Amino acid sequence: MGIAQCRVWRWALSMMGFLVLGGIGRSWGYEVITVTDGGSIHGRVKLVGVAPAPEKVQITKDEDACGKTEKVDESLLVGAENGLQNVVVSIPDIQTGKRQRREGALIDQADCRYVPHVVLVPVGASLTLRNSDGILHNLHSHSTVNPPFNKPQPKFKKEIKEKFTAAEIIKLTCDSHAWMQGWIVVHDHPYFTISDKKGFFSLSDIPPGSYEVRFWHEVLGEKRQAVIISPKATAKVDVEIGRE
Repeated sequence: MGIAQCRVWRWALSMMGFLVLGGIGRSWGYEVITVTDGGSIHGRVKLVGVAPAPEKVQITKDEDACGKTEKVDESLLVGAENGLQNVVVSIPDIQTGKRQRREGALIDQADCRYVPHVVLVPVGASLTLRNSDGILHNLHSHSTVNPPFNKPQPKFKKEIKEKFTAAEIIKLTCDSHAWMQGWIVVHDHPYFTISDKKGFFSLSDIPPGSYEVRFWHEVLGEKRQAVIISPKATAKVDVEIGRE
């Protein structure tokens, strides 16, 4: 399946994202404990097959502000040795563990892009949406569990803050600039991370036990892998994800 075809069903992924990583329908509650003998997970996510060249984005509006640099579709970014960027890695059904930090997060509208493309924000923490471009943007969240928002952000309104009450993966678009797309991953426990430019990731302070690690990508979908965490040890988890 090509990049263009993937866009057709990317919306469906955003709608079902809360079922993939969110807390909907869970029969358990997360319990905070003191983790004294926790282990870690370290690994890498790679793309199966030949990495496609990123598609160039056509700038159709505000060319003076948005056309200063060349832009590409950021929905599938592949680094060295097929390392896959922006994969959300989590332990979805973990029942006990360290305390969730309530630090806020930031998405900057800079150079007519969402930076970062995928952001993690805890339930109840503030997400700051900044406008560094000096032009009108329009923030449009496509959420189904949390109340959606659709807000203009003119150049004089540098920051808008939002909070979320439930775990969900939320697609973010700009109604003023059609190529601008990003993702907000709202999480209700601390065992979430995002793979870096080379596909590497890590999770730490995990209570010993058997778990299932979940890998989610906006285009390539989801993959799961079992892992056993031993006390004060690091488990290596490398996965490959491809188009099915």
